[in-house]
Amino acid sequence: MLALKQALSLVTIKKVGGAWQPSDETGLEAWYKYQTGITLNGSDVSRWTDSSSNSFDMLQGTPSKQPAYNSGAIDFDASATQNLQTGTDIELSGAFTLGLRLFPALNNVIVLGDNTINNEFFKITSSTRLRFKTDGSHVDIDVNDGDLTADNYLVVTRNASNLVTLYVNGVAQTDTETLAGTANIDAIGVRNPDTNAYDGTISEIQIYDTESTKLTANVNTYLSNL
Repeated sequence: MLALKQALSLVTIKKVGGAWQPSDETGLEAWYKYQTGITLNGSDVSRWTDSSSNSFDMLQGTPSKQPAYNSGAIDFDASATQNLQTGTDIELSGAFTLGLRLFPALNNVIVLGDNTINNEFFKITSSTRLRFKTDGSHVDIDVNDGDLTADNYLVVTRNASNLVTLYVNGVAQTDTETLAGTANIDAIGVRNPDTNAYDGTISEIQIYDTESTKLTANVNTYLSNL
């Protein structure tokens, strides 16, 4: 019974998003699916298994750094530097699409980053600004419709011309930026070295190495139904 309590793998309790699923996309790099693939150590999360075919499982072996499981969401405490990490980098060298369902409790926090390579992250710097940094350069995208520290679903895209666009609850923000470079991701909730830890909940993360209008629409619709 103790072993079962300490390593409970949770499964999906509902299907969302209609007929389309992230796994339908050939460009799916990693998928941290809502209420799925979660291994618990008591009430804390020690693993969030990648639901894509690439096995970028996010783990945390240090109990004090394991986020809580809270009503289907992963609940991070920045004061304890709680985070999850994978042993192999996800590398996005060209076009990409990120889909996120989250509710930050603070700003100046890392949503996705790299905890082994410097200057690689997606960071909520304020309630109205998202920073994307890679290869030592960064862009700030200002929000004109919404509050990034609210309960939102976000989609970040970069197209083949390196144009970066942020969607907040399905609405494309007016501010777009251009940034090339290979985005490296090996952590949820922290960047190297254990800095700007995330605080709040994350329910779903989708990462694709492609971008299109149709994919963006599908991801937004899917996330809106979580």
